[in-house]
Formats: sequence, structure tokens, C-alpha cells
Amino acid sequence: MASVTASDDASAVSRGDRLLELYGRLAELSGQRNAIDGQIVEIVAEIDRDGLWAGTGLKSVKALVAWRLGMSDTTAGNVAAIADRYEEFPRCTTEMRAGRLSLDQVGVIAQQAGDGSDDHYADFAAVATVRQIRKALSLEVRPEPEREPEPEFKRSFSKSAGDNYTTYRITVPNLEAAKVDAALASHRDALINEYRRDHGPDTAGDPDAPSFAASGQYEREKAQGTKPPFPTLTDAFMRMVETAWDAEVARRPHSAHTTVMVHLDVDKRASWIHAGPTLSDADRQYLLCDADCEVWLEQRGQVIGAGRTTRVISRRLRRALEYRNNTCAVPGCGATRGLHAHHIVHWEDGGQTELHNLVLVCPHHHRMHHRGEITIRGPADQLVITDRDGDPITSASLARPPTEPPPAVPPWHGPLGERAEWWWYEPYKPSPN
Repeated sequence: MASVTASDDASAVSRGDRLLELYGRLAELSGQRNAIDGQIVEIVAEIDRDGLWAGTGLKSVKALVAWRLGMSDTTAGNVAAIADRYEEFPRCTTEMRAGRLSLDQVGVIAQQAGDGSDDHYADFAAVATVRQIRKALSLEVRPEPEREPEPEFKRSFSKSAGDNYTTYRITVPNLEAAKVDAALASHRDALINEYRRDHGPDTAGDPDAPSFAASGQYEREKAQGTKPPFPTLTDAFMRMVETAWDAEVARRPHSAHTTVMVHLDVDKRASWIHAGPTLSDADRQYLLCDADCEVWLEQRGQVIGAGRTTRVISRRLRRALEYRNNTCAVPGCGATRGLHAHHIVHWEDGGQTELHNLVLVCPHHHRMHHRGEITIRGPADQLVITDRDGDPITSASLARPPTEPPPAVPPWHGPLGERAEWWWYEPYKPSPN
């Protein structure tokens, strides 16, 4: 029995020693990881400062980091945030390169801390967890924003509803009131013309409709009580509302991006908006790619016919595209909303509106392609996308086996992990200007 007890004690001690040994190894790797993250941030800050990422076809530094380093959006956001404010937090970034602060700690500070708080949070983060840093940031005294002078006049719109009627009250500047008056006058004139056409003048002696007055219909309608009231400004207002409503309902269909008329010269490859300006090559190709527009073909100044309407992406074809790939085709983008259907071989070059010649791209990369900043080649199942230098854009990460030894930094044992006594904590207060 005694031997069994001794064996259990030895096993327990062995497990404890082993755990301490592993903790030591983790501390060593954590320090090296922090130092490596610090070097990564330093490189990304240089890329951001000099604008070197602009030619990559990506929307932001965060997207570049997530794509090329294989990081999550949260981690890439921390790297980008620190890089953006790299010069503002020299102590925090120096501590991270020395292995004494983690990327998450400095990332939270860079995203939320006020100006001039580098020393304060560098000292605090040395002993605080990420959650405690977030709490400290929430307690930070924010400078009161400068109050903008109130405008001399504010527009207002109020509504009061009764049992049978509703009253609207609108207050606008005189310049905008002139627009309202002109619109009401226009609609009232239209109503008056319709009234006179259908019911005659508002009085028997109206000189604008003598034939109607002479016919005696005015007097008969007046005697029978069938004559409708003469149009008022209220009627004009309701007509203005109904006209605007009808115009909104009759707008372009759900899947269309634009509805315009374009003239296209088949010889010169020149195009222009109907009764409008000339389009650049990029705008022409962009508009003809996925637009519900009417194209008129011209040759030697003469209209020779209407263009093919099959360039418009049908709902069924759109659903097939989304089923095949519901994100932007450019590697590293990942956008899923507002995607455009792009003709790989442009429609004006004879490209077909078929699944093999179509690919979904976000508006940002769609415009970049038609401006010549990126190139998209197909067919769709063998898509090749290159940047302005002709280098392929792929989803491959930059990660590779290291060729240099890890940074020589001391082990990092992490924050103290103690319970924070917030009543003793003094939040950061920006110095008065």
C-alpha cells in the first residue's frame, strides 16, 4: 500500500514538473512570436506609409494582410490598426518587437486609444490582459468634440393626425420653398387643364372655354350638383405625391445597374451617351458589361441598328453564377454583396453572355479591370487574374519555412492575470490644448 502511494506522489510531481517545463517553452515561443509580430507590423507600416499596397488590387491594408499572410480578419485588423498608427505608439511597438507585448494587446490600444496615450498604455499593458485593456479604454476620458455652430435655420417636418384628417407642417428655406411653389404651380396648372377639358370652366363666363359655356353644360352640372370642385393646391400636392410614387414604382428592374441609351460607332470603337458626353474606353466597357441599356450601332454617322440585348444577365443566369461562386473572383477580396456579372471577353469584342464567359466581381475590382489596373482572362473555370505588371494574383500565402533563426528575445510569461481593482485605476486623460 505504501509503495502505491509513493508511486502516485512521484507521478504527480512528474506531471507538475513537466507542465512547468512546457510553460517555459510556451513563454519562450510567445516572446519570439511577439517579436515576429512586431517585425511584421513594422513592414506593414512601411507598406502603408509609402502606399505600396495600392497597386495590388486590394481595397485596404487589412485585406492585404489577411490575404498574403493567411490571417483572420480580426488578426489582420490588429496588424493594420497598429501599422496605421505606428508613429503614434513608439513605446508600445518597441515593447512588442522586444517580445514583451502581444499583437492583441497593442492592436486593441491602436484601435481605440486616444492621441498621446502611448506611455500610459505601454505601462498598463505590461501587466494587463486584453480584456482589462479594453476596460481601461472604455474608462478613458474622451475630449469633448468641438461644437459646430448651429445653423441659422433648420428644416422641419411635422405631422398631426386627427380622427378623419391629418395635418402636415413643413418648414424649409425660402430657396427650397421656391422649388416647392414651382412644383405645386405646375401640377395645379395640369389639373386645371384637365378640369377644363372634362368639365368646362370654373365659371360660366370663363373666356378660355366659350364653347363649353355656350353649350349650357356648366349650368346643368351646377344645378344637378355633379360638377366636381375646382382643383386646389391640396389637389396639386397630392398629384405631385402620386406622380413621384408612380415614377418610383416604374424604375429600373431589380437586376439592372443602369438604364441609359448609348451610341456605339462600330468602326472607331467610340461611344457616347444619347444627347450626352463621349465615354472613355473603360466607361464604355464597364457600362456594356452588365447594364440594362439600349445600344445603337452607328457607321459613318448613320444609325445601322440596335445592339444585341443578350448582354443583359438574366435572373436564371445570375442565379447560376451565384451558385457556382458567390464571392468576388479576385483573390483576397471575398466580397459577397453587390457583385457585378463581368464578361471575360468583352461584349463589344464578341463575348457571349454565357456561363463560361461570365464571372462575378465586386464593383471595386470591376472598375479596376476596365481601367486596366488588373486583367481578367478565362474561361471562367480556368480564370487567370494579373495585376498591372502582369504578375498573377493568387490566393497563396507568403508563408514559407524560415531561413533565419528566431528573434533573440527573453521568454514572455504574459500578463499577471490578477483581478483588477478599478477604483485605484486612473484613466488616461488627454492633456488640454
